[in-house]
Amino acid sequence: MLLNPRPLDATAAAHERLYRTLRGQVMHGELAPGQPLTLRGLAKAHGVSMTPAREAVRRLVAEGALTLSSSGRVSTPELSNERIEELASIRALLEPELASRALPRAHFALIDRLVAINTLNAEAVARHDAVGYIRTNLEFHRTLYLRAQAPAMLAMVETVWLQLGPTMRALYGRLRRGTAPPHHRMIVAALKAGDEPALRLALRTDVTQGLRHLII
Repeated sequence: MLLNPRPLDATAAAHERLYRTLRGQVMHGELAPGQPLTLRGLAKAHGVSMTPAREAVRRLVAEGALTLSSSGRVSTPELSNERIEELASIRALLEPELASRALPRAHFALIDRLVAINTLNAEAVARHDAVGYIRTNLEFHRTLYLRAQAPAMLAMVETVWLQLGPTMRALYGRLRRGTAPPHHRMIVAALKAGDEPALRLALRTDVTQGLRHLII
């Protein structure tokens, strides 16, 4: 017989909320590479106890969104050149495949949605809004990839996005963009034309070209 499940439910709900909040912050570049985090600080900032903070961090470490040193220090990923190249290669393999699988289901409503998201992306660039740029950039890609109906592959890609989030913020600061890159428009054009080779090329260029600027 359950005596009072509510405290456990409340802890689980607090953990899930904190997990999703932190996950979004890391993925969208709201936290800098190598930024330290403490359980006490997270718990205080988000109004939760230590238990949900600990569980949220544990999940994010397992996903590669946070790193845990041998001394117990938690921080956002600070990627080496080799790691950036590896993650860019994974994106170049998986994301064109997802786009290719989505192509047969790329109806006009999807294309219109992608155009609208890309407009928001360009507006974020014009405002020099790094987080808004990264968020709308990933929304563009996710909206397309959902049409692939390949959830396991998309989950792998999102894990890579998580690891790259702070690095993408650093990239944005280095490039100081004034206009949005043209690759999304190339992706939309390939979708409209039903041109799979052009779609794969546009995706591969989009997901790798920017990261090359981070390789010293």
